[in-house]
Amino acid sequence: MGRGLCPQRIPRTFHVKSFGCQMNVYDGERMAELLTAQGMTATAERDGADLVVLNTCHIREKATEKVYSDIGRLRRDDGSVPLIAVAGCVAQAEGEEIMARAPSVKVVVGPQAYHRLPEMVADAAAGKRGTETVMPAEAKFAALPKRRRSGPSAFLTVQEGCDKFCTYCVVPYTRGAEISRPFSDLVEEAKLLVAGGAREITLLGQNVNAWSGQDDKGRAIGLDGLIRTLAAEPDLARIRYTTSHPNDMSEGLIAAHGEIAKLMPFLHLPVQAGNDRVLKAMNRSHTVESYLKIIDRVRAARPDIALSGDFIVGFPGETEAEFQDTLDLVGQVRHAQAFSFKYSPRPGTPAATMPGQIAPEVMDERLKRLQEALVRDATAFNRASVGQRCDVLVERRGRHPGQWLGKSPWLQSVHFTGDVAIGDLVQVDLVEAGPNSLAGRLVD
Repeated sequence: MGRGLCPQRIPRTFHVKSFGCQMNVYDGERMAELLTAQGMTATAERDGADLVVLNTCHIREKATEKVYSDIGRLRRDDGSVPLIAVAGCVAQAEGEEIMARAPSVKVVVGPQAYHRLPEMVADAAAGKRGTETVMPAEAKFAALPKRRRSGPSAFLTVQEGCDKFCTYCVVPYTRGAEISRPFSDLVEEAKLLVAGGAREITLLGQNVNAWSGQDDKGRAIGLDGLIRTLAAEPDLARIRYTTSHPNDMSEGLIAAHGEIAKLMPFLHLPVQAGNDRVLKAMNRSHTVESYLKIIDRVRAARPDIALSGDFIVGFPGETEAEFQDTLDLVGQVRHAQAFSFKYSPRPGTPAATMPGQIAPEVMDERLKRLQEALVRDATAFNRASVGQRCDVLVERRGRHPGQWLGKSPWLQSVHFTGDVAIGDLVQVDLVEAGPNSLAGRLVD
């Protein structure tokens, strides 16, 4: 289990807490698998765990300070602390600074080096603190254990890193350059996930539609080719992918939405702003016109598709008229779901030193108006779904006796009652809608 350590000093239980995006969720699952392979047992709560891994996200405002706050809350009533490991993007960005500011942290490991977590934990148990922030992504995946068990819906990272260098974003610095995992590795991992119980797989990447590779016949393929291969797996019922970049939305991928029944009618395609000057300042490679043309082509291929997006309000220099352009774009697209944020300066990014930083109260007011528009459209999309019959993948029990929760093809949360089991794909009539979920009636 370790490198010549006294067995009783090695953590026996662990808890992984992941923040942020779905890729962090995937990374957290893989770290748990690594630790389990060392004979450790996962705990649902961090209180009482011998080892706590904070799998951090650097995107949100004041992300670094929140990590230190989380570290402080791990101190227990008797004054003791578990063995603490900080992983993820804040670990990559801060590195030795975390070690200097938080003596209770024994391990700091970046998102491309977490395959070394068991070894570093063993060293920490022997009294040696360690930091690892190297970025050889392929070495990480080669060192991870085979997938075994999974829930009905599973994540599969196919691509990591980003070459886009949006001026507000830290991902190129914390996740590295764009790397596509090999086709054969992904097909094998997908088969293992399905064998372990997955009915739905979501393909993940910082720019997932930038994935490229060679199939088993040596032919160059893009993400649509990978999706077509996975769709041939008989026990896999659903495929999704996220997050996409408009620049990598190929004609083949658009066509796949109309041709592959297992590819769900849902697309998360961030636009960030609705004004071309702001988009250029963000170093986005699309314009409003090119983005809307992509949306038109996707809807032509799959008319019932649910669209999701990301928006940033208050980017440096954004005027009221430019913000109104974003509201106008929202009104044209009519997103089924969306994520919206106030601009937050990230240290080391070009936007952090741009002139024209927007006052917090202005950003607050703009965000309020934007979110009102997004909720309006999400509610309208859900209400338009009422009366439809669709398949729902049962994911977990609800809060009430006999209640179950699952996802529609359009990634809506649906709650209903009936005699079902987790992992079932059942037919449900959608009977009532709210902004965040729908009520359904199980079809006999």
